[in-house]
Parts: sequence; C-alpha cells; structure tokens
Amino acid sequence: MNSTAVTLCFLLRDGTAGTQVLLGMKKTGFGVGKIVGLGGHVEPGESDAEAACREVFEEAGIVVTEDDLRVAGLVEFIFPARPEWNMSTSLFTARRWTGDPVESQEIVPEWFHVASLPLERMWQDAEHWLPLALGEGIVEAVITLNDDNETVATADYSVRGL
Repeated sequence: MNSTAVTLCFLLRDGTAGTQVLLGMKKTGFGVGKIVGLGGHVEPGESDAEAACREVFEEAGIVVTEDDLRVAGLVEFIFPARPEWNMSTSLFTARRWTGDPVESQEIVPEWFHVASLPLERMWQDAEHWLPLALGEGIVEAVITLNDDNETVATADYSVRGL
C-alpha cells in the first residue's frame, strides 16, 4: 500500500481546569473548516520529527525542538475510494516549546481541554485515536474510511506503554 508520510504534533499544557491541547481550524486545503492537529507532509530528506517541528512553526509560529517531542504513535489512514489520499501519520506530543500560537494562512490555532475535545468539528476518525494519543501510551491504529472519504468504515487500534 502506497501512502504519504505525514506528521501531527499536539502541544499539551496544564491549566487550572486540566490539560489542554493546541488544535487549529483549517482554513485551506485538505480538511478545510475542520478542527485538526498541527502537521502536514514530511518533505524529502526530512525525518518525521523534523517535519513535525517545521509544521508547528509554519502553522502556529511556535518553536518545538526534536528533543521536546514524545512519540505518541502511528495512524495509517486508508481511503479505498481515493487511494492517493492514503496517509501514514506519525503522532507526537510536546509539553515544552517557545512562543505563543498565532494564526497562519493555513490554521487558526485554539486551545481545547483534553477532557472535552471538539470531536463534532473534527474528522470522524479522531474520536478513535486522538484521546489515546494525548495520554501516556503509544497508539497504533489503522483507520479505513468509507467511500464518502469522511466517515469511518473500520478502526483497529491498540495502545502500548501504559
């Protein structure tokens, strides 16, 4: 199965009402109008971690170093109706960074409580793996989408390291 290498990085901070995660409303491209994690394609010659750091900076103006990333898992997205959309997505979290989130041409960043993620405004698959990825374990998931390329046909996942 051919798939595009993609990364997502979730910045986490502890607030008075619990842990928060930085997500963003997508303004352009794939997933426009949805709340998504910060991330994107891995460029040629770039590691997944390097791509995650670059994407966080490009999309929200925040500097994250590779040393501050925690591997949170891998999600394979399979689009049977659009195989060219298949993605192998490396997940990272970070609790240390420099800067404050700013809006970019692609993303409007916003903090959300981990305990009440905006799942109704996200890709449907997020409910299956995102809460797990924001925990302490490492998620491994295969998400197969229906022919509408939006809804989940099957979600097989596991968490290790808890």
